[in-house]
Amino acid sequence: MYQFFVEPSQISVPDKRVVIQGGDVNHIRNVLRMKPGEELNVSNGTDGKEYRCAITAFEEDRVLCELRFVKEDKVELPARVYLFQALPKADKMEWIIQKAVELGVYRIIPVAARRCVVKLDEKKAAAKIARWQTIAEAAAKQSKRGVIPEISGVMSFAQAVELAEDMDVKLIPYELAEGMGKTREMIDSLGAGQDIAVFIGPEGGFETSEVESAVERGMIPITLGKRILRTETAGMTVLSWIMYRLEG
Repeated sequence: MYQFFVEPSQISVPDKRVVIQGGDVNHIRNVLRMKPGEELNVSNGTDGKEYRCAITAFEEDRVLCELRFVKEDKVELPARVYLFQALPKADKMEWIIQKAVELGVYRIIPVAARRCVVKLDEKKAAAKIARWQTIAEAAAKQSKRGVIPEISGVMSFAQAVELAEDMDVKLIPYELAEGMGKTREMIDSLGAGQDIAVFIGPEGGFETSEVESAVERGMIPITLGKRILRTETAGMTVLSWIMYRLEG
């Protein structure tokens, strides 16, 4: 079943009507070659609900659909997971965003940590964020998500720590953290309804002073095992543990 995202205003539950506009019109008509009567899923990207509908007609710039039923959210994680990802080199961020969305992340915050090699000026950052948001939407469609995770603007490490300060659980993988017993304890303590922050460092990791300042603000250092993981592996490891715990 194909999945598409629309604005909330394009779904009218009382009228049992859904309108699809934009680039998806060409995709539905000319790529997928769907016909009137065929069903598809629509989400508004915010409430997590699945709106099952059937195509009724094609117009020049939109697809008209009949809403058949609304399915309550059973796809999203029962907690909101915020990934604070230090900017990696090359195009690794695109891969990280794609896989994090597949694993259920709620929001991704790019962080300019001190050891980040990549430096984005305001113009480059805006273009990057727009592209990253497109990748997040595509990944949300592919994984049948009910929401599109937001890609925030790039923050300094201090700004990121301040944003996370009031969250319920704040984890920061660190090679000098205690053994796996502490990590298991923290993962096992996670529960529904929480806001969970996960901080992932760049190549070379966070500086000791960054970790120390984060711990002073309530961050909990955890280990990811005896081996040193790449930045793109570390985040997926933690998100996989969280998904297993919350959905297990």
